[in-house]
Amino acid sequence: MFETWGRAIYRRRRLALVIGVVAIAAAAVWGFGVFGVLQSSGGFTPPNSQSQQESNLAARAFGRDVADVVVLYSSPSLTVAAPAYRAGITQDLAGLPRDKVTSYQTYWSTGSPGYVSKDRRDTYAVLQLAGPDDAARIKSFDAIKGDLAVPGLKTLTGGSIATEEAINDEVKGDIGKAEGFSLPVLVILLMIILGSLTAAILPVAIGGIAILGSFSVLRLIALSAPVSTYSLNITTILGLGLAIDYGLFMVSRFREELRRQPSVEEAVARTVATAGRTVAVSGITVAVSLSSLMLFPQVFLRSMGYGGVATVGVDMLAALTVMPALLALLGHRVNALRLRRSVGQQAAAETGGAWQRIAGSVMRRPVVYIVVIVVALLALGSPFLSITWGGTDSRALPAGAQAHQVTDALNTHFPANATNPIEAMVALPAAASGAAQRVALAAYTGRLDRVPGVTAAQVTGAAGNFARVDIGYTVNAYSARARGIVNRVRAVPGPPGASVYVGGDTAQLVDELDSIGSTLPWMALVIVVATFVLLFLAFGSVILPVKAIVMNVLSLSAAFGAIVWIFQDGHLSGLLSFTPMGTIDPSMPILLFGIMFGLSMDYEVFLLSRIRERYDVTGDNTTAVAEGLQRTGGIITSAAFLLVIVVGAFSASGIIFIKLLGIGMIIALVVDASVVRVLLVPATMRLLGRANWWAPGPLRRLHARYGIGEQDEQEPSAVSSGA
Repeated sequence: MFETWGRAIYRRRRLALVIGVVAIAAAAVWGFGVFGVLQSSGGFTPPNSQSQQESNLAARAFGRDVADVVVLYSSPSLTVAAPAYRAGITQDLAGLPRDKVTSYQTYWSTGSPGYVSKDRRDTYAVLQLAGPDDAARIKSFDAIKGDLAVPGLKTLTGGSIATEEAINDEVKGDIGKAEGFSLPVLVILLMIILGSLTAAILPVAIGGIAILGSFSVLRLIALSAPVSTYSLNITTILGLGLAIDYGLFMVSRFREELRRQPSVEEAVARTVATAGRTVAVSGITVAVSLSSLMLFPQVFLRSMGYGGVATVGVDMLAALTVMPALLALLGHRVNALRLRRSVGQQAAAETGGAWQRIAGSVMRRPVVYIVVIVVALLALGSPFLSITWGGTDSRALPAGAQAHQVTDALNTHFPANATNPIEAMVALPAAASGAAQRVALAAYTGRLDRVPGVTAAQVTGAAGNFARVDIGYTVNAYSARARGIVNRVRAVPGPPGASVYVGGDTAQLVDELDSIGSTLPWMALVIVVATFVLLFLAFGSVILPVKAIVMNVLSLSAAFGAIVWIFQDGHLSGLLSFTPMGTIDPSMPILLFGIMFGLSMDYEVFLLSRIRERYDVTGDNTTAVAEGLQRTGGIITSAAFLLVIVVGAFSASGIIFIKLLGIGMIIALVVDASVVRVLLVPATMRLLGRANWWAPGPLRRLHARYGIGEQDEQEPSAVSSGA
């Protein structure tokens, strides 16, 4: 099938490229509109959770109660009791256009002490903006933010809309900076690896196509489902990273086939039949791993699944259509603009060198390698045992961002829970203003006051049959103690005949953890079953898939431990330029697991395909493992290094959890490519011997009929192959 497809592309190469160019142009026009339709904030709370139901009910009963903009005012000398302090703020707010600001609240309009800092020099105003959606409210904010400054006072802006705009700007800036840095570096490195400027540009071109294509798919999905703006980051990372892997493999194999085949058509056909087959297997494996993120109800994780699968799909499609068409059109000119004379000539025999010495050492001392590496990986992963879960708010922005500074000030200078109390919406059987219901509510708040950890519970609003109760506490909103308070509050009986929904920031984290905990086993099941089936069909063994899954878990354990040590405990925070929050959002390890499990399988397929090929030739497991490592060690480490360059550009992001994801991926890539795949996997295969290739009789017959392993082919050179 793949060879037939390669011949079809060759014969219609110009038509394929014309269709490709038209599709790319359409994707560019349509795809870049994605920035205006994605959801910029939230997405971490399960849609049907109790906390989300509370938020929705409060919005219906009382209208939007979200702090679109929080304007923080600070005076070096005056207190809020000073007439000049009050006059400056109230006059400024009164002058804001009513078509942009629908309402605002201050200390002087509410009389609430929660609006005043402990030293009484700081206060804040909460603004509600005009607009039917966040995009319209961002426009309203843009129109007034220049008018919020008050002479004599330091003014900072935060709140949901200000944070959303800051995140939008940061994401766009991250993508621009990442592409501006990584693309030139990738081209230079690919020129060094491939020895030709023409050959080096092709993988990068596939990456550009993948990014534009995935932007278009995300915009299409956003028409019918909420999609988080953070999906653009994973799209760019994977779009470039996988395109480099697939493009490098396809180009290298094509150049190898040009030295073997009598014609360009034969070279294209064999390239698609061999390299194309491996790209397809690898892409399906990565896509299945990322698709497991769609099992979670949270918009953030589902969006990452959308973006990841879309990117992998477009990468595969481009590698199997546009790339063969370009190779067919270029022919021997793929080696044009050479950096060295040897490009395009027969590669030297793959004997000697560092990889042969490493392979020999691993084959002689497999037990030593296994023990040392496993103990080291478990030690590196041990900090994960002390992880503290937390939520995501404006503190994910750089420390210098105004929204971040406002949140820090509210948390440290103002009464506890002034802006994030535990909230309870009570749906009563009769009007909340009735005498009987007021008595029932008083009894309910009295029961809440007796909950350990609660400082005060009071009714803060009533409308129709609904009442809102704010519940104060003194501990950090994302701490385990705060989560315990939420659970105890939820256990308190409500007024007779009433339904109670408990929400707020802490409740959202409780619901997020519950949702992830209940969905995670299904994610693991999907990944494990899909990985097992794909690797069995590729290699005909039931042992290798199990070993591969165990290796992946060990590899990821080091990355998980590192992100806790760095981003929770704060080590290297100065070097990496971030302010540690002391917690880790539970979505981050899930996302890192989904991405890196698939990418690790990429390298596993590359390594095992060579070992299996040599085993079929020699029939000797030790020789096959050694020669397979010798032929692929450099390829795997080079591919991982190129992907580290791409991911490294995103690790400079000002958004802390994007930085966390980038650093976690870099650590996982380095450990996986330099330790697990080229040392631990060969060592375990050396010990297992012929058992590596064992499968029961019925499964052997199934593989013989439906297996997807590569067909007979000559061994390519280590530098110019990708599998």
